[in-house]
Amino acid sequence: MDYNLKVSIDQDSGFCFGVVYAIDMAEEILAEQGYLYCLGDIVHNDEEVVRLKEKGLKIINNEELKSLKNEKVLIRAHGEAPETYKVALANNITLIDASCPVVLKLQNRIKTTHDAQEKVLIFGKHGHAEVIGLQGQTNNEALVFQDLSELDGVELPKSFTLYSQTTKSTDKFYDIKKELIARGYDVKANDTICRQVSNRDKELPNFVKNFDKIVFVSGKKSSNGKVLYEVCKKNNPATYFISKPADLERAMFNPNDKVGICGATSTPMWLMEQVKEVLEAY
Repeated sequence: MDYNLKVSIDQDSGFCFGVVYAIDMAEEILAEQGYLYCLGDIVHNDEEVVRLKEKGLKIINNEELKSLKNEKVLIRAHGEAPETYKVALANNITLIDASCPVVLKLQNRIKTTHDAQEKVLIFGKHGHAEVIGLQGQTNNEALVFQDLSELDGVELPKSFTLYSQTTKSTDKFYDIKKELIARGYDVKANDTICRQVSNRDKELPNFVKNFDKIVFVSGKKSSNGKVLYEVCKKNNPATYFISKPADLERAMFNPNDKVGICGATSTPMWLMEQVKEVLEAY
């Protein structure tokens, strides 16, 4: 049966500039020397990581970094804590620093704009690479929470500073700020959400409303993917989350459906194009 789907890719989807910068840097060095170490997954997208591993990218963790000497190591867009730079110095490791400028600016702000006595709260995902780097700027004293309910029963000082992981939802950040003020706290809130991410929050609703079905392509580890998927789902309930073309099923679609494809800031355009090819083959 010929489904005859009409398929369009959202041209505003795909890598943000921080990821483009890190991947360009990695590919340049891989072309020169045939291999390169990278601290953690270069991007939260398994398909893209596999592509780069085939070119010689070697993913290591912070423990493995400690036993590495005299090598080049890429720091991905998420940034790193100060401890990583100390280890590199001690082990004669050349760091190729591809930390996203937005993340670096936030790290610097956390490090320099509050005194040691002031409590810092970070709205972010526990264990996320960027959040670990941000916590490191406060000697790991910042309190990280993913959800307001985590603060129930926690004794907080009367006043504190609130920051956000750069890929969180702007609306949710302001809701949290409002609620904390309503609870009687003096909150200095720093909106540190990347505008390239928050602008997609605004653009996606307009895109998804034009289609019968939406296929949202993202790695399962992507924080930003979770946020943007929710935006799509809210504005078009017929939204499917997939990580690769093999996740697609014909049963998701009806003949002559108009299908829109979009993705996270960590989703490569080539992957969305592969999804489009599979759908058009129906």
